[in-house]
Amino acid sequence: MNWSKRREEFVKRAGFVLMATLAAHDKEAEDKEFLKFLPVIKREARDERIFIKKAVNWALRQIGKRNRNLNQMAIKTAKEIQGIDSRTARWIASDAIRELTSEAVQKRLRIRWEIFAE
Repeated sequence: MNWSKRREEFVKRAGFVLMATLAAHDKEAEDKEFLKFLPVIKREARDERIFIKKAVNWALRQIGKRNRNLNQMAIKTAKEIQGIDSRTARWIASDAIRELTSEAVQKRLRIRWEIFAE
C-alpha cells in the first residue's frame, strides 16, 4: 500500500496492480484486508496518468467482484469518487459502477453466495 503514495508512475501503478491481483487471487484473505484499500483508491482517483488511472480502476473493480459485501462497499466508494471534481475520477467511478452493477457480475456473486451458504 505504501507504493500507492509514491510519485513515480510505475511504482505507484504497481501498488494498485498488487491490490487488484490480491483481490483476484488471494482466496484466503478476509474482507477487512480489502476494505483498507478503498480509501487509498478514493484518494488517488484524481491521478490523470493513464497507467495509474487504469490500475486504480482495476483495483476497485477486482475488490468489488470478490463477494457481495465488498461489491456493495466498492460501489459505495465508486459513487463517492463520482462526486470528486475530476474527469479522471468520474471515468474511474462510472466504469467501475457499470461493471460492478452489471447483471453478469451480480449473477456471479449470487451464485457464489448460494454455494457458500450451503
